[in-house]
Amino acid sequence: MPHHHPNGARIVRGAHRIHQIVLLLLLAVLSGCTQTTSSSSVPSFIEHPQSPVPQPAQAAAPKTIALVMKTLTNPFFVEMEKGARQAEKELGIHLIVKTAAQETSIEQQIAIVQDLIHAKVDAIVIAPGDSLGLIPVLKQAQDAGIVLINIDNRLDPDLGAKLGLTPVPFISVDNEQAAYLAAADISKRIDTPTKAVVLEGIRTAQNAADRNHGILRALQANPNVTIVANETAHWKIDEAYEVTKRLFISTPDIGVIVAANDMMALGAIQYLRETGRTHVLVAGFDALSESLDALRAGTMTVTIDQQAAQQGNLGIHYAANVLAGETVPAETMINVLVVTKATLP
Repeated sequence: MPHHHPNGARIVRGAHRIHQIVLLLLLAVLSGCTQTTSSSSVPSFIEHPQSPVPQPAQAAAPKTIALVMKTLTNPFFVEMEKGARQAEKELGIHLIVKTAAQETSIEQQIAIVQDLIHAKVDAIVIAPGDSLGLIPVLKQAQDAGIVLINIDNRLDPDLGAKLGLTPVPFISVDNEQAAYLAAADISKRIDTPTKAVVLEGIRTAQNAADRNHGILRALQANPNVTIVANETAHWKIDEAYEVTKRLFISTPDIGVIVAANDMMALGAIQYLRETGRTHVLVAGFDALSESLDALRAGTMTVTIDQQAAQQGNLGIHYAANVLAGETVPAETMINVLVVTKATLP
């Protein structure tokens, strides 16, 4: 009989069990190789490189340009805004229009500029009510990176340089020559001794000073003209009425009134009409629609069209050009038109 080892059966059973385990492992490996790899089978510590998702191109936000004027109680500035609004349509910018209550409200204009600095507008186009008082706050705006364009009334260059204001492009008319043309039109009509009155604007405004010089130059060239008063009515219609009334009470035989703007001329005309003084020659400056009516009626002799809408339009265009990195002229003078009854359509 064959000899059986006492542990033989146990060894056979163990070998059989190992064989089964090996077969199971092989089946598992083969099964895994036939499965389609999915993201769930990738170990979590492996990072997937991701391509950036393309974003739709966004159009740049329109530039914000503020137009700061003296007031809207003067139709001249209403026309200026119209020109600026046209530029807004032409350029596709966002226009903000701010004005003070009156042409003498300098502190209010300063506060407006401060608000615009805080609002971080891109540019400010300003017709300053005063040539001196606005410079410090405009220096703050410039330091904040805001583009500045000066229209209508020139900022004082000496004070600007003293305070470190970088020269600001200026758009206006030759106020001295324009006022000279208006006063010269009056002067050429005078061939007998005549007393004249000059109504000035705000004396700290450069355009007022320039116009006053032009008026005086024309009137003083006529030996028949005697200037009996040179007073300010601060551009205002009601103040001009009161000044005219006071002057006629003291000097009843005044024959000429030359005003540095139409509002003051209209105030004077109101007093003349109420007192029946139809012989007095009156010159204005601005060519407001009310003044054109006065020309037709014969109560005003001459006025000056300084093309306010064009100043407003060009100011906004210059601001947009500078924001686009372009260079604009340091000074731009717009032509004026002498308007009389004879030149009206």
